[in-house]
Amino acid sequence: LQAYAKFAGAPLTVNTINSFWRAPKGDVPVLISEDIVISQPAKILNFLRKRKYNADYELSAKQGADTLAYIALLEEKLLPALLHTFWVEAENYCSVTKPWFASKIAFPLSLYLPGKMSREALNRILLTRGGPPIYSLTEVEARIYRDAKECLNLLSKRLGTSQFFFGDTPTTLDAFVFGFLAPIYKVCFPRVRLQEHLKQLPNLCRFCDDILTCYFRLSVSGHSPAGQDTADANLQKLTQLVNKESNLIEKMDDNLRKSPQHPPRKLTTLKLAAGGEESSPLSRLSP
Repeated sequence: LQAYAKFAGAPLTVNTINSFWRAPKGDVPVLISEDIVISQPAKILNFLRKRKYNADYELSAKQGADTLAYIALLEEKLLPALLHTFWVEAENYCSVTKPWFASKIAFPLSLYLPGKMSREALNRILLTRGGPPIYSLTEVEARIYRDAKECLNLLSKRLGTSQFFFGDTPTTLDAFVFGFLAPIYKVCFPRVRLQEHLKQLPNLCRFCDDILTCYFRLSVSGHSPAGQDTADANLQKLTQLVNKESNLIEKMDDNLRKSPQHPPRKLTTLKLAAGGEESSPLSRLSP
């Protein structure tokens, strides 16, 4: 929604709330305009279009139909894997998603709501993708990630070398694709099955970087994802090396303190004559 508003030039003010369960209509995001309160992304987009903030103004009827088809594809093929990555994958949920959301929820609800949201995500996945003949969770996981990777491949092929999906101007489809891909691309997960596949599609990564840089004014590294990973690995190795050197220096200091102390010796100095010649038998010092 934020991406679409920026594409269409809608003057939205984003207010971050912690008690999202108390939001008007009980859901987020919520658009409040004067006395009008609207929830659900589709209804908010329709409201913006009625106010002449339309990012699809120049699209043809065929391009409009393609937009609806690709959005349906995203929600069917990519959304289940996105939910699983954030809310069901145990390592990702425990180390990223749960602390992230719990930090924005007041105690004691912070102990309960993230788990409730995780169970709701799992139920949604099983309800939409767990029908016969697939029953086990392992089979469901394999299927949703296979479908998600195929969806990413299709998006990459459709985008090609273009800046956006319908030319040089971003539209609703670009906003939807960005909303799905940017969290997968940017969040640092312990388990990165879907993220690894996305980073092998450079045009989709460039697509996310361009929108973040141009519309959200976020500084994006000029390195490729692989190059950035290498830089991060090198930085980690350098940090470990510095820590080892620091520990070694501390041990040397301790050993020096414990060793017998001797008075410092005077260093031998060379006295120069008034004419600039050395007073020692050596006529000249090497450089």
